[in-house]
Amino acid sequence: MRHWISLPIVEGEASRQAHADLPEGTFEREISKEGFYGPATQMYHRHPPTGWTEVEGPLRPRAFDAVKDLASCGSPWEARPLLGNAHLQVRIWRSEAPMDHLVRNADGDELLFLHEGSASLFCDYGHLRLGEGDYLMLPRGTLWRLELEHQKPLTALLIEATNDSYRLPDKGIVGSHAVFDPAMLDTPRIDDGFRAQAQDGPWRVVVKRRGLLSIVTYPFNPLDAVGWHGTLTPVRVNWRAIRPLMSHRYHVPPSAHTTFAAGRFVVCTFVPRPFETDPGALRVPFFHNNDDYDEVIFYHRGRFFSRDNIYPGMMTLHPSGITHGPHPKALAASRLGHGGETDEVAVMIDARDALEVAELPEGIEWPGYVDSWKAR
Repeated sequence: MRHWISLPIVEGEASRQAHADLPEGTFEREISKEGFYGPATQMYHRHPPTGWTEVEGPLRPRAFDAVKDLASCGSPWEARPLLGNAHLQVRIWRSEAPMDHLVRNADGDELLFLHEGSASLFCDYGHLRLGEGDYLMLPRGTLWRLELEHQKPLTALLIEATNDSYRLPDKGIVGSHAVFDPAMLDTPRIDDGFRAQAQDGPWRVVVKRRGLLSIVTYPFNPLDAVGWHGTLTPVRVNWRAIRPLMSHRYHVPPSAHTTFAAGRFVVCTFVPRPFETDPGALRVPFFHNNDDYDEVIFYHRGRFFSRDNIYPGMMTLHPSGITHGPHPKALAASRLGHGGETDEVAVMIDARDALEVAELPEGIEWPGYVDSWKAR
């Protein structure tokens, strides 16, 4: 058990309640351990902690148009790599035709988030329909393929838990039914659609292991199960099923929005929620030094209230070691006060280990993102 050095102290001009009732004319910055789970201190500054004139070196915040000029490919193993490390691989996949082969990931659990389109999943466990905004968690070793629906392209974010497994987060004192009830998780069924696809004839299975591909050919369709029972299965949940934790008097940290957890990273989902209405409460994400995690956000839909010039299909990377927080216009607007609710859906990944950006085609990265915090 860890015994943190923890001495709650209030020094100088400071609020006694984090993220509320800031001293007049100050900007709050949180310094924390273990993401937002460990000890933390709130600093109160006279100037915005992101008010830099220039950032040189690898810690500069970065933004990418992840779906720009994205070529269609018939296999997730041909998807565009975006970033990763030894424990996590993030890719973006566009498909315009049904898969003519089966795939299996032997490197780790796979999490798909459907950005656009709909499809039918056929896998070891049966048949499951997928639509825009669905998460699909596929346990390591699952045999699967997708058939697109309505002859429309599919775009999906792929998040691999390399040599690891996905779990539901510990929801603590709010209980297991908070955020979303596990009963909202859907599983594949051995239905008429599944039985109909199990036709004889040769089938290829493309297996990824240690990043290398092997092809196994069968004289029959290996998706031929007649039944199963157990506790290991793919699961589907849509962002619309998420009921976010919130408080009208306190801006809750991103960790409260965790949807899936692996050993060295978490996946969170930001969905529409009411703005804070207490006069003293922060209404935008607070400036923070999340020095134990790299932060990645994929923007799915809506208008992203804490960011300028960000639109659906983009992705940002904020490395640990540099302060990040809201853009100047969002911060100014929040201080005016407003009702209503946020209009955004985004997938956030907090990675415990530094992420490397893949080699991307020309024009995918927005080099001016680091300057977007400068006051206009």
